[in-house]
Amino acid sequence: MFDEIIDRSNTNALKLERYKEYKNAIPAWVADMDFKSPECVIDALKERVKHGVFGYTAISGELIEAIINFIKKEHGWNTSKEWFTFTSGVVASMNIVCGMLRENESTITTTPIYPYFLSAPKNMKRQVETVRMREINNRWGIDFDEFEKSIKPNCRLLLLCNPYNPGGTVFTKEELLKIGEIAIKYDLLICSDEIHADLVLDKNAKHVPIASLSTEIADRTITLMAPSKTFNIAGLQNSFAITQNKKLKAAFENSMGHINGGVNLLALTAAKAAYENGAVWLKEVKEYLRENLKLVQEFVQNNPSLKLLKLEATYLAWIDCRTLGENAWQLFLNGGVILNEGKSFGDGGEGFVRLNFAMPKEVLKEVLARMEKVMRSI
Repeated sequence: MFDEIIDRSNTNALKLERYKEYKNAIPAWVADMDFKSPECVIDALKERVKHGVFGYTAISGELIEAIINFIKKEHGWNTSKEWFTFTSGVVASMNIVCGMLRENESTITTTPIYPYFLSAPKNMKRQVETVRMREINNRWGIDFDEFEKSIKPNCRLLLLCNPYNPGGTVFTKEELLKIGEIAIKYDLLICSDEIHADLVLDKNAKHVPIASLSTEIADRTITLMAPSKTFNIAGLQNSFAITQNKKLKAAFENSMGHINGGVNLLALTAAKAAYENGAVWLKEVKEYLRENLKLVQEFVQNNPSLKLLKLEATYLAWIDCRTLGENAWQLFLNGGVILNEGKSFGDGGEGFVRLNFAMPKEVLKEVLARMEKVMRSI
């Protein structure tokens, strides 16, 4: 099923359009999969389109129930329908959260990180302090002493990415408790982006929603989740915030106002189908991604000048190319592979590239062959 090579040309796919001048290059950058979404999703969309009327649509109780059941089964977290707020995307939600801060209040996060963690506070004209992730026991981790020292008196919000993008770290329960302890000590809100929660590839790792750890942590946490990465439906624009604290939820919704608008009905249709019937597809795609990750790891191992730390989740390999200089991204682009440039992820990203390996194996093998050719030419 996942070996099928699907031609995405003439679909306005961002993955192709952003670099369309590089006609023969293979796109391995933006975080969507080159796989068909679950058949249950495709069937549900077809059935809904047949109806022919696409008016304003409310969030159904069945959808929320499906999400609640999915989260309980996947992550052992008992949520309630009153905690959910639906938005058009996790990025939009991050901006909404940053808009909750007063003008003199700031945020703190880690780098290198998904670029919108850095742009969201700035969009809301709020300052953002950053702390570098560190290599700890062959995985990307947080130096908590350094993190705590970096918290300024006016800091009000901690932007957390778990699982981590880039790097693929799945923070342990102990690490998350430490993060929660710091948030409580300095009275910080936590905005936890958990969009990759369902894509844990390391069978020894387990995603833990930080808000599930204690009532005290949950009371200051807004958790952001979505079906978009999980079931490859990012283009349908649908996500949700989970907030247990009623006052915090009201503040989030007040910050959102009517700017966000409603979630479109096809996105809601797809989400319900995915959460109700997509479990088998998800299990199979994770197995396929594990096999693809092995190919990426073998490529890195065969090129000692490159480095890839332990990747526990996501389909995004964060490859250290610093021995090649800061132009590694351009070298691979010239060699026919479009990756994400590390410096766009903020401080510490220079000299890295991010490789999306969610593609048919034959295509991935060609990507790695082209990268191998670049390595041999240096």
